[in-house]
Amino acid sequence: MNEPILVAGGGIGGLAAALALAQQGYPVKVLEQAAEIGEIGAGIQLGPNAFHAFDALGVGAVARERAVYVEEMVMMDAVDESVVARVPFDQRLRDRFGNPYAVIHRADAHGTLFEAAQREPGISFLTSTRAVSIEQDDSGVTVIDAAGVRHRGRALVGADGTRSVVRQQFVGDPVRVTGHVVYRAVVEREDFPEDLRWNAPALWAGPNCHLVHYPLRGGAQFNLVVTFHSRDKEEWGVRDGSREEVMSYFDGIAPGPRRLLDLPKSWKRWATADREPIANWSHGRVTLLGDAAHPLMQYLAQGACMALEDAVTLGAALKAEGGDFERAFQRYQRSRVSRTARVVLSTREMGRLYHARGVERLVRNDLWKGRTPERFYDALEWLYGWRADACLAD
Repeated sequence: MNEPILVAGGGIGGLAAALALAQQGYPVKVLEQAAEIGEIGAGIQLGPNAFHAFDALGVGAVARERAVYVEEMVMMDAVDESVVARVPFDQRLRDRFGNPYAVIHRADAHGTLFEAAQREPGISFLTSTRAVSIEQDDSGVTVIDAAGVRHRGRALVGADGTRSVVRQQFVGDPVRVTGHVVYRAVVEREDFPEDLRWNAPALWAGPNCHLVHYPLRGGAQFNLVVTFHSRDKEEWGVRDGSREEVMSYFDGIAPGPRRLLDLPKSWKRWATADREPIANWSHGRVTLLGDAAHPLMQYLAQGACMALEDAVTLGAALKAEGGDFERAFQRYQRSRVSRTARVVLSTREMGRLYHARGVERLVRNDLWKGRTPERFYDALEWLYGWRADACLAD
């Protein structure tokens, strides 16, 4: 039987899934709705767990070449410019978790996976192909695209993002528009303040808002991310932003971080959404992966990391279950649901802490000030301690 496994979505999760499945000897067809396989966005952060997944997918060396290795993570109070916490991301973290912490341009992470997938003879791509419905029987799955073309496969992995058509058909739950708005921009090094060119993800926490910056592409650029609680009722989506709107939300912060808002020449504005965690991602020969399974907010910087972990776990489950798709998809789900739900819920809580105001801000600062690196690492063990060789639940 030469029918491929269909993967809906050619983003980071879909490409990682394609590689993981190809490693197990399956032909894979990736269906991507865009006209070409590519990635938009700016920087993303990669925890040690992401590098463990890259290694398992056979692209760890290339990912490491393209990443920027940071020395620490810094949290600043944007109101008084005091240091709340510094977490070393040096050899101590590598020794603890077996891999580094780094930042990378999203396109570089995506490109690393795409290049590897293109080298795999068993992986094919169909662009300008938007799935609109799925049919399933005892021997396989058929995806019907917007042009009415039918794509037959032995199974389907829905890696089609937060707006997942696959999830809509099999689960049908609503997205949760968070009211948190994210502005993202990339600033050239020469335009970035010299005194803030830190080799670190730096977060400036303010009342109902925060800023993040870190270097990209060897320090030639800086990623700048601004987040605030919108005063308006938001509709989920992406559009061009305005400096005037950003400035209106940052009156309460100090001049040092506030000057960063003048730097971007253009902004992209995301009104964010996630979903409530669900217990069942898998329906017969269909399963979900990445943001289609567990969309989350950005506060733990784990969206791409979770999708990479999902892909590795999916491949391992198929291997362990001898190619029985229904059993493998259930085992994959069993291995991932609790962990990813914890990330979704922890991410929401971290957003609350970052945006604390009044007395709650003082409590937050006291919680983190003076912590030793070991205490921070202990708190991160559940997240960064993931390993590919122990990814499956019994």
